[in-house]
This record gives sequence, structure tokens and C-alpha cells, in this order.
Amino acid sequence: MAKDEFTDAIALLKADHREVEELFDKFENATGKDRKQKIAEQICTELKIHSMIEEEIFYPALRGKIEDDLLDEAYVEHDGAKVLINDIMSGGADEEFYDAKVTVLSEEIEHHVEEEEMPKKGMFAQAREADVDLVALRDQMAARKEELKAQAESEGLPPAQMTAVNPQAA
Repeated sequence: MAKDEFTDAIALLKADHREVEELFDKFENATGKDRKQKIAEQICTELKIHSMIEEEIFYPALRGKIEDDLLDEAYVEHDGAKVLINDIMSGGADEEFYDAKVTVLSEEIEHHVEEEEMPKKGMFAQAREADVDLVALRDQMAARKEELKAQAESEGLPPAQMTAVNPQAA
């Protein structure tokens, strides 16, 4: 992906959001356990990469420049999704509740995206008003995303790591 394909960090993140939404739609319309599992694993990989670039680069750059509550909630929402992601990745489409887990993950992500993209009050709107170089962030995030995609293809990504939620409580 060319760094200048997206105007800034927010455009990159929004493109990720649209891609995952399309994958959830594909999952919902897919038939056959193997096909569903392949799509679910693709969703989980995309979400792991997305959450890593947000948590490693985007969110820290916004700390102190937008509402702390928004950032704190975003980390906790990510961790809630990571519990499901790890469960989905460690299981299979034959397992009881598999489709339900993917559906609930979809609902959690939909809520999270709405909060980030909410006009005027959302994280992205606040980031645009803040003193943050969104183009430089885009470049850092695009480079890290490429590294993570290469890792996912070659050796796979490790299980998603919790940031705010105690993993023993999960």
C-alpha cells in the first residue's frame, strides 16, 4: 500500500473500517463451515493489525490532545474484541457458538467504529481539531501495517494482547 494512497491517518483507519465491514458482510452471507472459518480468520487478522497500529501509534499520539475518556474507552473496547478474536482464532467453525462469537464481534466493532467516526464529538473529529500531524502518523501507521501484514503471511501473528483489561478476568 502506498503511503500517499490515503490523505492522512484517519483516511487509512477509515479504509480499514470499511474493509472489515465488508468481511463481516461476507461472513454473514457465506455458506459452509470452511468458507466461514477462512473469512472469520481474515477478519481477526485484519482487526489485530488495525488495533496494533492504533494502540502503538495513533492513540499515543492523541493522548493529552483529545478527551482521555475516549481513548480509555477505545483501549477497553479493543480488549473486549481481542477476547473474542483470540477465542475465534483458537477454535473452529465446528464449535458451538462460533457464528455467534463472530456476530457479537461484528456488533462490538460496529459500536467502536461509530464512536471513532462520530461527527463533531468522535475521536477522529477531535483528532482533526488537535495539534497532531496526521500525515506523519499515516506514514508511520502504513509502514507498521505493512510489517504486520508480512508477519501475518509468513509466520502468523501472536494472540492479541490485552492493554487495559486483566487477561485473567477475561
